[in-house]
Amino acid sequence: MKKYTYTEKKDTRSGFGAGLHELGKMNEDVVALCADLTGSLKMDAFKKDFPERFFQMGIAEANMINVAAGMTVGGKIPFTGTFANFSTSRVYDQIRQSVAYSGKNVKIAASHSGLTLGEDGATHQVLEDIGMMKMLPNMTVINTCDFNQTKAATIAAAKHDGPVYLRFGRPAIPVFMPEGEFEIGKAVMLNEGTDVTIVATGHLVWEAILAGEKLAEEGISAEIINIHTIKPLDEEAILKSVKKTGCIVTAEEHQIAGGLGESVAGVLTTKFLAPQEFVAVNDTFGESGTPAQLMEKYGLTSNDVVAAAKKAIERKG
Repeated sequence: MKKYTYTEKKDTRSGFGAGLHELGKMNEDVVALCADLTGSLKMDAFKKDFPERFFQMGIAEANMINVAAGMTVGGKIPFTGTFANFSTSRVYDQIRQSVAYSGKNVKIAASHSGLTLGEDGATHQVLEDIGMMKMLPNMTVINTCDFNQTKAATIAAAKHDGPVYLRFGRPAIPVFMPEGEFEIGKAVMLNEGTDVTIVATGHLVWEAILAGEKLAEEGISAEIINIHTIKPLDEEAILKSVKKTGCIVTAEEHQIAGGLGESVAGVLTTKFLAPQEFVAVNDTFGESGTPAQLMEKYGLTSNDVVAAAKKAIERKG
């Protein structure tokens, strides 16, 4: 089992802020719009250095999406910034009609996703956004795992022609991915194994790595794959791995319905039948608490991934 280590923790939203600032220096067509959450989205550096390309839209998310769509007509590459909850359910009609249906080149930057924004509570802890966004034709859906990957994904999103939903989080988490490496739709192999495939996305990638180390101590060889792009999904990487290991665990900070696990299940039922276990939130809203408390309560820890892996292996027969 390859040991992934880290020397620091950073929040993924800061990775977005760093990537956006870098884009500001690289491309004069990149503009940024924010719904009164500049500090929370770490857009301060872009605002300071490129004030003529920063637009504070106030608490008017629907208007922000429509303005961003209009900017693309003039060749601009707009990034909209607010919490994931407000980036999706509050403005779904505008995204569907003005961005996805129209194929506009808008990049929707969604922070504070999942349970790990913690104490803000259930009304802000969006757990259905991946499902909402992946169902929209033309929409690319990205869910990054650490600071480095979020920064690289932000830059890659700007280079991609078409709508992108970029999902990231609030808490400081381990930084373990290499800098500057990101290809939309291409899964990243973290550890090769033979007994079980574990595919994870977002904050659950680190939990999957920890789970792999625990399984290795018990003589179980886990193949661990970082699925940063939910749509388009790297079906080839998933199928190649599952055909080798014979079973799979999907791990995500999202509802079971509509998330990565559901997408993987769709691939398996049509192309290669194999036992699958889900590590995800099971049809419930969250609550107020620390990120660690919520991950434990809702079954999203490395220990939960270990238990799911063992169950999947048992089902192989």
